[in-house]
Amino acid sequence: MGCLGRAQRLRAVAFACGLAWFAPATDLVAAAADSFKPFEAEAGSAEPFGLTVSAVLAGETQDKWLRLARKLDDDGVQIALCDGDRDRCVSDAALQFLSIVDGGRLRAGRARLGDINRAINLAIRPMSDLAQYGEIDVWTSPLTTLSHGAGDCEDYAIAKFMALRQAGVEASDLRIVIMRDTIHGEDHAVAAARLDGHWLLLDNRRMALVEDVNVRNYRPLFVFDRSAIMSYSDMPLLANASEHDPRPALVPSTQPGLIVLEATRR
Repeated sequence: MGCLGRAQRLRAVAFACGLAWFAPATDLVAAAADSFKPFEAEAGSAEPFGLTVSAVLAGETQDKWLRLARKLDDDGVQIALCDGDRDRCVSDAALQFLSIVDGGRLRAGRARLGDINRAINLAIRPMSDLAQYGEIDVWTSPLTTLSHGAGDCEDYAIAKFMALRQAGVEASDLRIVIMRDTIHGEDHAVAAARLDGHWLLLDNRRMALVEDVNVRNYRPLFVFDRSAIMSYSDMPLLANASEHDPRPALVPSTQPGLIVLEATRR
């Protein structure tokens, strides 16, 4: 998963910052770094897994997430232009994205989430950043991912996040979650959507939606939305797992859709 920066604790947060910009095209604006407002969860967190979270600031990754923000702005403009006149749209990726959104809008509730989850899973084939770009830390916008037809776990999650928002899901009900697979020692990113008070995970590894309370063998690490990056404070053990440092450095894997943990990397 190519979503990492250089600081040990903030490697995962780096790509999270970019997601602060996701919204419908009318909401996509290039803001200054000091416009980032941290979120402080109260007792009885409403975040996925219902755990306490605390704000994370990622000043070191400022330049990178601002560059990603500009890419997202560009996507938003292209999508808006194509949505207004599809016959003259010059972007096949934008038309594909809008088709996915259209399919979701025809449905409601869980069916909408499931339709977009399946459509994006089928539209993108799993491929690591190393295999695709020759690099291990590449963040791509949804239109870039769709134009290539390939990506790793955060690319799926980003595309789902934006598609769900465009399809009418409230921003307050959308998240990206980074979790650790405690069995295989790998970290993984998924989109999350809240429906009727329950968080459902949209995973590129499966077509079915899974509620957070039914997740096994994963430990949530970070959660973020359009305006905040948060670190899980409780760090629960969701299944039998070894008791390692709950927040090691996250090092990108050569395998698509995964992060490899390496606590000693600097």
